[in-house]
Amino acid sequence: MARKTIMIVDDSNVIRNRISRSSKEIEFEVVATAMNGADALELYKQHRPDIVTMDLTMPKMDGLECIFSITDFDDNANILVISALSDKATGIKALELGARGFICKPFTDEDLVQALVEMMED
Repeated sequence: MARKTIMIVDDSNVIRNRISRSSKEIEFEVVATAMNGADALELYKQHRPDIVTMDLTMPKMDGLECIFSITDFDDNANILVISALSDKATGIKALELGARGFICKPFTDEDLVQALVEMMED
């Protein structure tokens, strides 16, 4: 079975590295990382990863706009939102735009691994 691919989108280098480390533990291959939604959209079109982890608060293009753009391009995109914005309205909006999951910062490595595994099982 081919390794699952992941693209990590977050403006924090610390968070990108942490997600990368956790995803590699469950045999994901990180094919791209981005610091903003504009870069993420272009990288998504190039790499078509199995899963995208998406921050919401970023420069150039925020996560909600990026989710909309990615799912407009590919309605089968698997997007897991990882955000410090924990209000219900933001989470609901992300899901309405096409995200398939949502975890709040701060998160544990176990939270992240569980969410990624669940997304691949759906």
